[in-house]
Amino acid sequence: MKQKTVGILGGIGPLSTVYFMEMIINMTEAAVDQEHIDMIVFNHATIPDRTAYILGQSADNPLDVMALDAKKLQQVGADFIVIPCNTAHYFFDKIKAGVTVPMLNIVEGAVQYAKQNIRGLTKLGVLATDGTIQTNTYRLACEKEGVTCIVPDAQGQAAVMRIIYEQVKAGKKADIAAFYHVVETLKQQGCQGIILGCTELSIVKRDFETDQKEIIDSLEVLAKNTILACGKRLKNEGEHQHI
Repeated sequence: MKQKTVGILGGIGPLSTVYFMEMIINMTEAAVDQEHIDMIVFNHATIPDRTAYILGQSADNPLDVMALDAKKLQQVGADFIVIPCNTAHYFFDKIKAGVTVPMLNIVEGAVQYAKQNIRGLTKLGVLATDGTIQTNTYRLACEKEGVTCIVPDAQGQAAVMRIIYEQVKAGKKADIAAFYHVVETLKQQGCQGIILGCTELSIVKRDFETDQKEIIDSLEVLAKNTILACGKRLKNEGEHQHI
């Protein structure tokens, strides 16, 4: 059977794209180079900011660029496409309409993972950009699974945006105390799980070795689903189960 090649529509952001590739390599059961997954990667850092466009703060529409990148990935041999960026999934259906190969959805995948792995899940907290929150991508995905989506209040959301834009995207260390404060606030509201719905927050989890079982990394779930979609096995699969 021909091995599948994944096309990664990346660069949004660049650090998260590289980390996503590392995840795939580190999580794939492989004894030699040839047993790893073939990846075609566009680390397209100059794609216009998704949140700024969604919120009406910029007229630069990232859709045209991402749609063209998806077509290019298909043309050069990608069997399916993934986008390691949550906010970009506001444009998911329109990007998908322009290609004939399948696409994996990071938002739906993360919510489904939570539903499958958190016993009796009824409330799911989501940490994400203002763009992701305001477009309700996670709320809609949660509704499909019969789960209530809870997001931070205005103060908490402002802290999340500072961590994403002023710290991680700026190449600085995140304010981990502020991060945990938002997480704990969501837990106090009854959230049995917290999704890191922004790939910059995946970097926070990595840098501070956050190991709370309730925290579900959307990027990690996408990496896992990518490996399985390629017909490969997960290395030490039990280690990648959160709850």
